[in-house]
Amino acid sequence: MPPPEFLDLPPRSAKPRRVGLTHVLDQGAGLGATADVLGSGAGHIDIWKVGWGTGYVDPTIADKVALLRERGVDACLGGTLLEIAWSQGLAEECLDWALRVGFPCVEVSRGTVEMPLDAKRELIRRASADFTVLAEVGTKAPGERLASRNWPAECISDLEAGAHLVVTEGRQSGTVGTFDEAGRVRPDVVEAVVVAAGVDRVVFEAPRTAQQAWFVRHFGPDVNLGNVAHDEVLAVETLRLGLRSDTALVARCGQRDAEPA
Repeated sequence: MPPPEFLDLPPRSAKPRRVGLTHVLDQGAGLGATADVLGSGAGHIDIWKVGWGTGYVDPTIADKVALLRERGVDACLGGTLLEIAWSQGLAEECLDWALRVGFPCVEVSRGTVEMPLDAKRELIRRASADFTVLAEVGTKAPGERLASRNWPAECISDLEAGAHLVVTEGRQSGTVGTFDEAGRVRPDVVEAVVVAAGVDRVVFEAPRTAQQAWFVRHFGPDVNLGNVAHDEVLAVETLRLGLRSDTALVARCGQRDAEPA
């Protein structure tokens, strides 16, 4: 059954999208659960990140990546696994494995292990030869106080090294990096990253509804949102379209509402 079209909603880009990306965090969903989500949500999902090291221990990972490809969704290897491999001197082996599995995208980050910026830049260069690279900025430790000062230069460096997009750290908890310990958006960090990289090239990890709504109100329905729970894909799409009270003003006014945090 085709979707209804009787409401006046804000314009939304169609797949394959360059902006308005929804980036899902997979915490270890099985093949059946993945297929179930794609049954209703494939048209609203652009990137499916296989989080942490779950792909390494999932015997069905190649089948999952193939299923995602069939449904028009790009699978992305999460950055933590590549960081750990790099720390053991095995980044090349990790990338070779990801290529054999069929991942079209990999995330390059340095939020778990101590990795110098020049090493991250070189890893991005290497990975971009075979993959679309998402480069994450920020650490997973709470209380990162100089993000608005340090992240812009790292964003620019990552893009120059070959990253397609930069991802702002928020974790699954939504209490680090882009957010304070209470989960509130840090507007100074957001503004600094947007000025450096441009809003269209930034994916904001925003796992909480209030955070997602803030970005939609601030930048409009075609903001790039990351770390969306796989069972909340349709809920996030309603936020984008103003079909929830949190963002209904977006639909009514048809314009951005630069609301403070």
